[in-house]
Amino acid sequence: MVRRFSVGGVAGVLLAAALALSGCSRGGPVELANAYIPMPTTPGVTVAYMQIRNNGTADELLGVHTSIGGTVSLRAPVTRGTQVTAMRNVSEIPVPADSTVRLDPNSYHLLITGANALRSGKAITLTLTFAHAGNMSVIALVTDPASGGSSYFLN
Repeated sequence: MVRRFSVGGVAGVLLAAALALSGCSRGGPVELANAYIPMPTTPGVTVAYMQIRNNGTADELLGVHTSIGGTVSLRAPVTRGTQVTAMRNVSEIPVPADSTVRLDPNSYHLLITGANALRSGKAITLTLTFAHAGNMSVIALVTDPASGGSSYFLN
């Protein structure tokens, strides 16, 4: 028996799978978008940034695993008045109900240490574990702002 697949049908299935993997699928209370990882400036240490949209009740990000190994720490700013003075490890990142949390350089973000070598343009899978939403994966692109690659400030 010969099966024929239309190019449009296969493309549609691939697009749906890519959207699901990137966390851009609709319908769930938590959505992930715009994930990226800048090239490390210190060997073996980098960060990850993204947006987490919560359309449901309050949740917490409890942990993250990468497809490149290493350890991921959840980081939060330490402020004095309105100035960010340092970063510290935290056990969770709050994701309030009906809000968007932006992981960025001066706020909550992910610190990745001991991961395999990274190169600009490589796609990395980040699997986030939420207290209520469970595990969700998003594709993060490794960027190199020094060579004209994208950065948080350009997105």
